[in-house]
Amino acid sequence: MRDYRDAKAMAKALREAFAENQVTITHSEALEIVARQFGLGTWNILSAKIDAAGAAEDGAGIAFEQAVPIVRIFDVAKAQEFYLGFLGFTVDWEHRYGDDFPLYTQVSRSGLKLHLSEHAGDATPGGNMCVYMRGIRAFHKELLAKNYRYWPGLEDEGTRLELTVIDPFNNRIRFMELKER
Repeated sequence: MRDYRDAKAMAKALREAFAENQVTITHSEALEIVARQFGLGTWNILSAKIDAAGAAEDGAGIAFEQAVPIVRIFDVAKAQEFYLGFLGFTVDWEHRYGDDFPLYTQVSRSGLKLHLSEHAGDATPGGNMCVYMRGIRAFHKELLAKNYRYWPGLEDEGTRLELTVIDPFNNRIRFMELKER
């Protein structure tokens, strides 16, 4: 699937598609259309975004993108109660190989994605993950207001604030906000 980094190839394909219908546009016009398709005002803005993404790569052209932890679950209803009801995630998609097969699903909230899996070989129960975030005090207040049985504590660890939650399957999520230096 293409993304904004493929903008020039997308503009070329757009020009070719128009040409097949005897409509001629310049390459710069095609680039401007592609930029608008990504919700940006001009090609210059999209070009700067592409340049910034390239600068994030190391000298060998390697750039890591988002890691998505796989979290082992045993009970879909309990997982939904915890991840959707308590933590406020939403379901992005679900997959099963058949009606009575284990669930594999993606949930997300504010840029954080997690894969929840009933498949025995995908992850080990009792895992531990660190999630860096901003707005931890507001998140803590939101969780406390839900009066849920899994009480999170907000701890001051010196250089960071940390909020730890444990799901019904003994998986631990440590939300961390680094303090300004």
